[in-house]
Order: sequence, then structure tokens, then C-alpha cells
Amino acid sequence: MVFIPDEFLDGLISEDMPYFDLTTHLLGISGKEGTIRYVCREEAVICGTEEAVRILNKLGVEVTNSFPSGTVVKPGEFFLEGYGNAGSLHAGWKICQSLLDNCSAIATKTKRMVDIVHSVNPKMPVVTTRKSFPGIKALTLKAVLCGGAFPHRLGLSETVLIFKQHMNFIGGIDGLIERIPAIKEHSCEKKVFVEAESMEEAIALCKAGVDGIQFDKLPPEVLSEGVPQLQEISPSVTLLASGGINETNAALYAVTGVDALVTTSLFTAKPIDIGAKIERA
Repeated sequence: MVFIPDEFLDGLISEDMPYFDLTTHLLGISGKEGTIRYVCREEAVICGTEEAVRILNKLGVEVTNSFPSGTVVKPGEFFLEGYGNAGSLHAGWKICQSLLDNCSAIATKTKRMVDIVHSVNPKMPVVTTRKSFPGIKALTLKAVLCGGAFPHRLGLSETVLIFKQHMNFIGGIDGLIERIPAIKEHSCEKKVFVEAESMEEAIALCKAGVDGIQFDKLPPEVLSEGVPQLQEISPSVTLLASGGINETNAALYAVTGVDALVTTSLFTAKPIDIGAKIERA
């Protein structure tokens, strides 16, 4: 579903075991055969099993059972199992556990928020920003997709999104409005989105012909009142609510009339409680 290169997984292995497993070696158990079983201690949307399987395979573990990412598992349910020598099992143990803990956390939190939003507005998309922790964007993207959300913007090269920080260099919103025709002419295949901090700014931007507006921290009641006016000015405009949107207020924003909710909150999820049992075969 999301491409994770072998080089990335190799890096995870070498980060945890740069040379060899000193403990397993000193105990003299590296060649003894055993099994590993990962169990979820709470209900969760599991994510990262495909990458865990690849890591275990790289280390010489034969995987005998694996649930696909996106599966909802119950407490006490074993969802990933493998067979191999103790050296291989211990080498892959914590790498896979940490990956599963954190990817499943994001997927589970995402599903929870999506469910909240869809309970009041079944067609409302939840989309995530590019503000994930650097270096693991592909994994966080996979987790978000498994939870039922969608990426809003993956990087600076993908979409045109103009912030106040950009406008500070061109004379503010008035300077931007003067440039809108030239910007759209120069990038005719791209939609031009602008962040607005007030409904007055949004009205001016709609009249200037922008394709979309991303509201920053506007209260839901302000959006509910202003969205119909903006849609009357520009029926095709795309309206996004962002800034501090999370599980506690998502339902309020979902009924304002905007087209989607933009959030960063899904990336800061408490790791799922996943255990691993390694036993001698």
C-alpha cells in the first residue's frame, strides 16, 4: 500500500544491532530453535505487520502467521508469529515490536477520530498535515491510511499552499491578491490554496479567485456562519478547517460545512501495548 524500501528496514536493523547480539552470543543460545508470537493487549488497528515480516525474514525467521495492516485485533489476540533460531528471534524482537507499537498507535487513533467525524458527517474526510516526525513519513502515511484518513500534503513540492509567512514577503494579503492571476497562469495545472485567519480574509480571497482556503484556528461557530457566504461567492471553492483539530472537537467542525478537516494530532499517539513471547521450540 505504501512503498517502504529495503534500505530503510536495513537501517532499522543496523541501528539496533550494528554488529551482533552480544547477550545471545554470550549465553550460547543463538542456534537453538524457537518461536516468536506478537500479541496485542488492547483493541487496536494493527499496522506495520508487512514491514515486521520483512525484517524477520531478513534475519532468518520464517513467519507462519501474519494479519494484514488495517486489521482490528482484540486484546489477547496473536497477530504475528514466526519460527527460527534464538539469535534471529532476539535480533528482530524489539525492532518489530517498536515498529508495531507506534504504527498501530497512529492507525488506531486515526480510526477513532474518523469514526467520531463520520458519526455526524459520513462523507467528511479527515486529512493529515506533513508535520510527522522526520524520517518516518512513509510509515506514518501507511498508518494514517490504515486508520481511514488521507494525507493532506506530503511535502513542499506537491501543492501550492500559501501561508501568512509567505505573504510577509509580498506585501501581505493585498500583495498576494494582486499576484493571484499571475500565480494561476504560471501553474495552470495546480490549485492555489491560501491559509486565512479570519472570515474577512477568506471573503477577499474567494473574490480573488483562489481555488481553496485553509482556515487556521477559526471557531466552529464562525465557520458555520461564514461557509455558506463563501460558497455563494465561489461555488467551486474548497474549504478546509485546520488548527488544533483533534478528537475532542472534530465532531463540532465536521458539521460546519467545510470540505475536510486537517489535523496533525494523529501523529502524537500513545504506543499500543503490544507484547512478544519468545519460547524454545
